[in-house]
Amino acid sequence: MAAKRHPTCQWCGTELRSSRRGRPRKYCSQACRQRAYEQRNAIAGTQIPAEAIILRPELAQRLQDSLFELRCAAEDVKTAVNEGATSAEITQLCNEFVALAHKTEKFRMKE
Repeated sequence: MAAKRHPTCQWCGTELRSSRRGRPRKYCSQACRQRAYEQRNAIAGTQIPAEAIILRPELAQRLQDSLFELRCAAEDVKTAVNEGATSAEITQLCNEFVALAHKTEKFRMKE
């Protein structure tokens, strides 16, 4: 059974707290709302799709590095299973894998 996905900020990906009144929130903070507004205005009148994500080169490199770390963690789990690692060792590797996945999901938060 898959875990229930909570809504996330449309700018940074942070999980949003649900509000009981009004429209569902799109952004976790005013800062994220402002960054999204700035990006929408920056691409207005261009052929860049509104749903495009524009990244500075250093941020794109950071994402690429995070994805490499994530792949290495997955390979570590696979190797441990193939080599007959203990349940505790596999659990530790899986915990590290999940932590890296969470870090990668939120790569835009610390721009």
